[in-house]
Amino acid sequence: MSYKSALSLIRVLVGLLFVAHGTQLLFGWFGGDGLAGTIKLTETLGLRPAPFWGLLAALGQFGGGLLLLLGLLHPLGALAVMGAMLVAILKVHLTHGFWIASGGLEYALLLFLLAGILGLAGPGSYALDNRLSLRLPRPLSFWAGLAAMILVIGIGIASSSTA
Repeated sequence: MSYKSALSLIRVLVGLLFVAHGTQLLFGWFGGDGLAGTIKLTETLGLRPAPFWGLLAALGQFGGGLLLLLGLLHPLGALAVMGAMLVAILKVHLTHGFWIASGGLEYALLLFLLAGILGLAGPGSYALDNRLSLRLPRPLSFWAGLAAMILVIGIGIASSSTA
């Protein structure tokens, strides 16, 4: 298996994982609480307005996962997943330490880093971007998107309450 084929396989698997989790957040599938539950959780995390941040989290995971899965508009899917995981790390897992067994950031950090690697490395051989001859400027689109994502999340975290 070539490097580019392996990259495509990892991208597809991570994309599927996030699409599945995103359906929990949006539609309540696979035992999830749906968008209403996602908004309620977002409100308990102190992010205001909760409907905006809840929808953004759900779409970041579902939509970002779908873009990763398809290899479409790379690196936007990776950035959406990174954004969702960064908020999860900062607002949910950070206070619980490192290890996932105690609710820590271990798993969310792994997914954040994996999405970052995919964002930098490219979509791999078997991507819709290649079939459709779509190319966002690399690595500029990744670094500019990362800066914008950190700015938006920073504003959201800084303006959140401690409810």
